[in-house]
Amino acid sequence: MFVIVGLGNPEKKYFHTRHNVGFDTIDALSDKYGIGLTETKFKAVYGKGRIGNERVILVKPLTYMNLSGEAVAPICNYFKVDTKTDLIIISDDVELDVGKLRIRPKGSSGGHNGLKNIIAQLGHEEFTRVRIGVGKKPKEWDMVDWVLGHFEGEDASSIKEGIDNACDAVVEIMENGTDSAMNRFNGKK
Repeated sequence: MFVIVGLGNPEKKYFHTRHNVGFDTIDALSDKYGIGLTETKFKAVYGKGRIGNERVILVKPLTYMNLSGEAVAPICNYFKVDTKTDLIIISDDVELDVGKLRIRPKGSSGGHNGLKNIIAQLGHEEFTRVRIGVGKKPKEWDMVDWVLGHFEGEDASSIKEGIDNACDAVVEIMENGTDSAMNRFNGKK
């Protein structure tokens, strides 16, 4: 069983912001594979179902971004998921162009507070992550305002394509492994 977690913030004012592309990807997977996000427990909303031959749990933490690990660790513990092999975290990345993907089998938080908290709660950084580019912050912008801002113009279509590719990358990870997904999707827009 895979636990697939999209990072974001739960309030309506944060919907479809740069910081919430993880939530948007979980919603896209939910729609595409008919997995309702109907259960609320472990400080998260989640749904169980199948993608291909794999049993999955799609998760959106309700803890706010900086405390994401407080939802991820309990749900993985409860369902006895090996977080080093069967956990996939989807998050935004301000160092990548809008819609580009970066998949990694492990690594540091890269300054992302949601990932930092997950690493702290799990006690390791050896989980698969799919990072979706949301564009670099313009010099005149504050970082918080940038990541909590919405996509406009060409960026809106680029992020939709990036989310679609992230969904395909998650399936590739489950079916053929992280290395295969990295070869197919890293840098793809």
